[in-house]
Amino acid sequence: MVLVLIASLIGSFGAVFLKKGADRLKMGYRHVISLPAAVGVALFLTSSVFFVLGIRHGELSVLYPMVSLGYVWTMIWSRLFFNEPITRPKYVALGMILCGITLIAGAR
Repeated sequence: MVLVLIASLIGSFGAVFLKKGADRLKMGYRHVISLPAAVGVALFLTSSVFFVLGIRHGELSVLYPMVSLGYVWTMIWSRLFFNEPITRPKYVALGMILCGITLIAGAR
């Protein structure tokens, strides 16, 4: 379970770096990859490795929903790094994600 949680955290940072990389992109295919975007892709790949290692000895039906914690992390990072607002509907959605994960994890 810990490895899956780490995977969701790493993946959320991957999204942050992809966003930073996307903000720097220029028009044209030669400028598609920037250093932050490449770091984002590397973080997503690393996240996948942690996820695969994490699901080896657990129930996929319990562990896979924990990947949705990446949405929670990403919302926090978006606020911190990009000053994006966290609106009331977003707070409700975060609460629903956390409740869903808690229910699924407790149902085993």
